[in-house]
Amino acid sequence: MASQIAHIVYAKKYFDKIENGKTDEAFLDEEKINHNHKINRDEFLLGSVFPDIRMIEPSIKRKDTHLKFEPLDLNFSGLTSFEAGWKFHLYCDMRREEILNQNGFYELEKTGGLFGRPAKLLEDILLYDVYNNWEKLANYFRNPPLVSPDIKVDRKTFGLWYAILAKYVEEKVTIKSISIFLSKQPKLAENSEEIVALVDELGKNKIVVKKLLAVVDKIV
Repeated sequence: MASQIAHIVYAKKYFDKIENGKTDEAFLDEEKINHNHKINRDEFLLGSVFPDIRMIEPSIKRKDTHLKFEPLDLNFSGLTSFEAGWKFHLYCDMRREEILNQNGFYELEKTGGLFGRPAKLLEDILLYDVYNNWEKLANYFRNPPLVSPDIKVDRKTFGLWYAILAKYVEEKVTIKSISIFLSKQPKLAENSEEIVALVDELGKNKIVVKKLLAVVDKIV
């Protein structure tokens, strides 16, 4: 599983691959979804960071947001742009774990600590500069369009999640901004100091950094 900035960078990598004509049979024909309408990239990005909304709303369970699409692939036929981004999030969570396991990432000391959360947040730090339009995206997240996910989530919670993300992505990620991001998520706030300390520690391990950076090149 990945954190939010990583998911956005993975989506950029996906779009770049389409634009460069480097698709293969794992990709849907060009970028067509839902009755041959093209992907709305903003809504795709909105969906790509939606599943972790459960971190701010106890009534939303992991199974509600992370056990949604079968099979987990890059075929987005019949989906809205938002749903396609949502499915892409789940696909990337799966692929990221496959890549890290293949590369022996979790054999390195402390990489799996605290459910792998520190490694995910370190990846956000490492990948931030790969995407170059954070200000526009932050503004979009502050005023997200009205979509209707087919799970029970009220509009206030939906808006709050994207407001938190807007604040998180608008400036380069640091240990301090990660700490603030965690403090806004009830499910993580209690362990935020321990998580942040481990993010800092893992970031000093060159092998850890190298293996995390390798994920984005293989994710799609």
